[in-house]
Amino acid sequence: MARKARRRRTSLAPIQTAAQAEARAVSAGVAETLGLEARRGAAFAAEDEGEGSGRERPYRRQPGLDWLARKGRISEAQKAAGLRYRDAFIVAQPTLAIASTLEVQPGMSAGGPSLKALIARADFRQSAERKLALYRRQLFQHPALVAACDLICGRELTPREAGGGDREALRLEAVLLVALDLLAAP
Repeated sequence: MARKARRRRTSLAPIQTAAQAEARAVSAGVAETLGLEARRGAAFAAEDEGEGSGRERPYRRQPGLDWLARKGRISEAQKAAGLRYRDAFIVAQPTLAIASTLEVQPGMSAGGPSLKALIARADFRQSAERKLALYRRQLFQHPALVAACDLICGRELTPREAGGGDREALRLEAVLLVALDLLAAP
């Protein structure tokens, strides 16, 4: 019995060694990627797996608004205004093309969405476009204010990612604070 256990251990040793080497390589690759992205201005938060799990914690990229809130640079009201802008921005973007009306046949669902679903999606998108237009009017259509909200709220970049450097990031953050104050005003 002991001989079988010893044989099993010796036959599993190369597999375990290879698995450990692969785990170290993956860990090094993740560290390299995080380092490169951090130098470009991305922010990451390590998610807690609980103590004693023995596993490395996964990383989650932080959107710009979350990063600013975590640093205490924006208030809850400003963050809420930015999130409303983000929701309208994301839905208003033309991500899915609506098929030609010549292809749609009422009552038939030939692999695609029904006519009712297409109309509902178009209505939802138009509503988001109207909200986004309203938010941009609240910003007085000012190009710098709109651009700051588009980059940090809409595209979820950190100020450093959006600005490309520390100096531009500080300017962009200052512009964003003004924009969020305007959006958060009742």
